[in-house]
Amino acid sequence: MSRICELTGKGRQVGNNVSHANNKTKRVFLPNLQNVTLMSEKLDRSFKFRVSTNGLRSVEHVGGLDNWLIKTKNEKLSDRAVKVKRELKKLDAKAEQAA
Repeated sequence: MSRICELTGKGRQVGNNVSHANNKTKRVFLPNLQNVTLMSEKLDRSFKFRVSTNGLRSVEHVGGLDNWLIKTKNEKLSDRAVKVKRELKKLDAKAEQAA
């Protein structure tokens, strides 16, 4: 399982450990990933994602999973998140035709 947030695309970063003697050794900074179940209000379903805590705060700030997926580019989203986004767009298209 890769260490990449499914909603924001945030992944690992590389940096240095710097000792008191100024010796530098490579190290990896990993995102704080959590397994989360998010509810889609329009689809009336819940979806499981592996999301960074920062990404989770961003989703809540925007107003929920539906708004986040609609506003985010597909390049940042995982394949599973893109499928959910497609379902949302289909539902919106049907609602526009009915109206």
